[in-house]
Amino acid sequence: MAKPSSRTKRDRRAIVEQMRREQKQKERRRTVIVIAICVVIAVVIVGAAVVPLLRQNKLAKGPLGQLGVDADAAGCRPVEKKSATGNQEHRPVGTQIDYPYSPPAFGPHWPTPAPFDRKFYTAQDRPQLEYLVHNLEHGYTLLWYDSTIADNKDRLAVVKAIAGKFEGRRLSDKFIAVPWTAKDGKPFPKGTHLALTHWSAGGDPSDVSKQQGVWEYCAKPSGAVVQSFMSDYPYTDSPEPQGM
Repeated sequence: MAKPSSRTKRDRRAIVEQMRREQKQKERRRTVIVIAICVVIAVVIVGAAVVPLLRQNKLAKGPLGQLGVDADAAGCRPVEKKSATGNQEHRPVGTQIDYPYSPPAFGPHWPTPAPFDRKFYTAQDRPQLEYLVHNLEHGYTLLWYDSTIADNKDRLAVVKAIAGKFEGRRLSDKFIAVPWTAKDGKPFPKGTHLALTHWSAGGDPSDVSKQQGVWEYCAKPSGAVVQSFMSDYPYTDSPEPQGM
């Protein structure tokens, strides 16, 4: 059998070298593609974190009355009032209290209220109802939001922004936004997903019989609605307005 000529060997080496170059080019292209994909994924991840923050910062800069939808578009029902009971009726911490209304606006409660400094809670860190009802007795306005709002990033951002307007230490900053869950009680009236509640002194703090629970149910969050509600039912209109 004849041995391969020198030229044949060179041709083979040239072919092998060409194949190696092509393989390296393919590997470089794959590397570039992988890097590009990683960059895109990183940008998406960072954007997913930054965009909500930017949206929240933008909301926080607006005045309360301009947060969320206009009052006319909030889908609010007429304000409801019911005679209130439970004034200074303290139960031991840990005692479960059944409240007949969803959410409560008055009633027996635990001896201490939720902290003044927190203005927004989620379902994971919200105080028990029995603490929050004590806040109502002290003149707080509570904005309750259901799972429909909690699951909607844009609307929940509005609720957070509204709560952010009451971060001060003034008595007029008695406001807390809290979730209402299926474990707490019945859902809000059909078509509504938020509720403002207040424990009113009825114009005469010395006459317990005049106390009322006040509710306003709405479909969408509105700073204008909150502003109007708190103007009509300020912290001073409560059984214990000086309590923190």
